[in-house]
Amino acid sequence: MTAVTTAASTRRIAWTRRRRSLARFCREYAKSRAGMFGLCVLVLAGGAAVAAPLFISAHELSAVYAPGSPLRPPSARFPLGTDGYGRSMVAVTVWGARISLTVGFLATFMSIGIGTLVGITAAHFRGWADTVLMRVTDWFLVLPTLVLAAALASVLPRGVTTVVVAIGVTCWATTARLVRSQTLTVESRPYIERATALGAGHWHVMTRHVLPNVMPLVLAQTTLIVSEAILLEATLAFLGLSDPTKVSWGTTLQLARQVGAVSAGDWWVLLPPGLAIAAVALAFSLCGRTMESVLNPRLRERA
Repeated sequence: MTAVTTAASTRRIAWTRRRRSLARFCREYAKSRAGMFGLCVLVLAGGAAVAAPLFISAHELSAVYAPGSPLRPPSARFPLGTDGYGRSMVAVTVWGARISLTVGFLATFMSIGIGTLVGITAAHFRGWADTVLMRVTDWFLVLPTLVLAAALASVLPRGVTTVVVAIGVTCWATTARLVRSQTLTVESRPYIERATALGAGHWHVMTRHVLPNVMPLVLAQTTLIVSEAILLEATLAFLGLSDPTKVSWGTTLQLARQVGAVSAGDWWVLLPPGLAIAAVALAFSLCGRTMESVLNPRLRERA
C-alpha cells in the first residue's frame, strides 16, 4: 500500500512540475511579439487548410469544369483572378495549403526522427559507431539538399509520398549534429553515471534520461525544418517532380510557368501562392527562433 501511494505521489509531483514548466514556457513565449505573430499566421493557415473542404467544392478545383475563364484578372467574382484552367486563385491557394503543410509536417517528422536517432546513438555509443554515423552525416551536410532531394524524387515514382521521402531523408543531418552535441553534454552529468552504476542499460539511459533532455532542442529544430520542407516541396513541385494532379502551392506555380503567366505578366497567378509560401515559411522561422530563445537560458539572458 505504501509503495502504491509513493508511486502515485511521485507521478503527481512529476505532472505538477510539467504543468508549471509548460505555463512558464507559455508566459515567456507570449512576451515575444515576433513569436506571437508567427503563431497567429500559422493558426490562420492551418485553420484555413482544415476548413477548406467546408467551403471549396471539387467542382471549383476541377481542371475540366472550372467555373471561370483561364487567366482572368481579379474581379468581383474572382477576387484574386483565375489560373490557367479557370479556377479561382482563392480556392486554389487555400486548398493548396493542405498538401503543402501536410508534406512539410510529414517530411519534418521523418527528418527529425532520423536526426534524433542518429545523434543520440552516435553520442551514446561513441567509438566506431560515432565515427561511421558522423561521416555519413557530414556527407549529407556537404551535398546540396535540393539537388539530392531532386535526384531522389526523379528516380522514385512521382507522387506526394515520394516528395515526403525525398525531403525527409535529405534534411536530417543538421538535427543529428545538434542532438549529438546536446547528448554529449547530457551524458557528462553525474546522474547519468549514477544510473549506469546502478545497472541502467543503454536503452534506459537513452530513452529515460537523454531523450527528455534533448527534446526541447528537437522541438525548436522541428519548427525551423518545417519551413525548409515547405520550400523544398514547392521547389520540387515547380520542377515537375511532384504529383501534378494534386493542388499545392508548388504545382500552382508550375502551372503558371507552363501557361506562360510569368512572361505575360499575369501577376495574380504567381502572387497568392508565392506570398503564402513566404508567409508560412517566415512564420515557422519566427516560432522556431522564439522557442529556441525561450528554451535556451543563455539566449534568454542575452535577449
